[in-house]
Amino acid sequence: MNAPQSLTEQLRRDLEQFSAQPTKKHVGTVLESGDGIVRASGLSQVKSYEMVTFQNGESGVVLNLEEDTVGIMVLGSSDAITEGMQVESTGRILDIPVDEAILGRVVNPLGEPLDGKEAIASKTRYPIEKIAPRVITRESVNTPLQTGIKAIDALIPIGRGQRELIIGDRQTGKTAIAIDTILNQKNEDVICIYVAIGQKASKVARIVKLFEERGAMEYTIVVSATASDASPLLYLAPYAGCALGEYFMDKGKDVLVIYDDLSKHAWAYRQVALLLRRPPSREAYPGDIFYLHSRLLERAAKLSKENGGGSLTALPIIETQQGDVSAYIPTNVISITDGQIYLESDLFYQGIRPALNVGLSVSRVGSAAQVKGMKKVAGKLRLDLAQYRELAAFAQFGSDLDEATRKQIERGKRTEEVLKQGQYVPMAVEQQIAILFALTQGYLDDVAVEEVGAWEAKLHEFLANQKAELLATIKEKSEVTDEIGSQLDLAIKEFEQTYHA
Repeated sequence: MNAPQSLTEQLRRDLEQFSAQPTKKHVGTVLESGDGIVRASGLSQVKSYEMVTFQNGESGVVLNLEEDTVGIMVLGSSDAITEGMQVESTGRILDIPVDEAILGRVVNPLGEPLDGKEAIASKTRYPIEKIAPRVITRESVNTPLQTGIKAIDALIPIGRGQRELIIGDRQTGKTAIAIDTILNQKNEDVICIYVAIGQKASKVARIVKLFEERGAMEYTIVVSATASDASPLLYLAPYAGCALGEYFMDKGKDVLVIYDDLSKHAWAYRQVALLLRRPPSREAYPGDIFYLHSRLLERAAKLSKENGGGSLTALPIIETQQGDVSAYIPTNVISITDGQIYLESDLFYQGIRPALNVGLSVSRVGSAAQVKGMKKVAGKLRLDLAQYRELAAFAQFGSDLDEATRKQIERGKRTEEVLKQGQYVPMAVEQQIAILFALTQGYLDDVAVEEVGAWEAKLHEFLANQKAELLATIKEKSEVTDEIGSQLDLAIKEFEQTYHA
């Protein structure tokens, strides 16, 4: 008799202590699923780019807001998502964890680690999509970003906060330029973010290994969405990389972001848009394909001192087909960026590397941020090189050349040799100034073309060993004054005596 009575008392006590805590959830139902896209009903209050979670734990992002349904892009596998399954809105716009601890890591576009190390535990999150800094918060580009590549720093200089496109056919050295630029930031206090979009996993692994060997991973983040990943991840990758860069820019730091490459990004977005049944336009791309890249690249900026003084430099890469720079995506991105580095297959196969086409390459901002010493020694170099290439084509016909033309062609050959540079060997700006000074002052005119590379290597060795103070002065002042010019003159003459001896 006592047991039921005590059970009743216990039940009464539980009912007295019970307090209802109702929770409100916004839940919908999956209508159809396939190819990474889900159509659901019942999510009437959901926002564009809001995160949703499915009953099986997978997450997605709402892209299409229609009258009765929403189109959701699945951030994972959609195989287990079936018709009738519940989908719940989170109220959170798509974001990524950001933190100092993410430096040196390899992550996917959702901030999840791919390097086998611990997860990134950060309370700070940045939205993947963000409005670009307004005009009033910016200032003009005034600080150089040295790539360590003679041909680029001399002819097509890049400034911090600029958007410079690297464009060319497949296998012409686009990624090599981007990697050299990252390696050259070792002591420059620039944080680098390399975004691999649709690259082979083996290529990304090789790049990460190279960064580790050269000590570049200390200041680099790799955001990877490889060719084997779903199109939604490829589509989100550059925005995730940009959000990570903005976190450091907002702290007043200089950031370099490389998007390798935006052609594959456009292909991924086209795939997602067609599956969402958005109307196709030219080349089956959706109508907002220009906005896809403009809203990304406009986020590159040089902020004014009042707004922290940070900068985000963007180096997007575009792959052309058969050198066609007038195709749809290349022309779009060329019109958004502040100039382009155009790499040509013909030059690459001739052994001119980097295979820079001086006529089609341009920097619309960087010359304002170029080191004064470099501007002085390389002022006429661009024009001389362009003229040499025209004259060399003309001289092939074997007609008699006057003395001035012959001298110009000979100087052009040596200029071309000096601007050649090996892969993954970026050069300090003071060394670049020294060799370009020697070239423009005519010291190489009597050196055989095939000996130019050896002569340059010996000059750098001589200056590093015998004239280290002079190099330090050039680096410190970033200028070639009359006094520095005369010292450099004497140093090269002294070197010539030892070289010929």
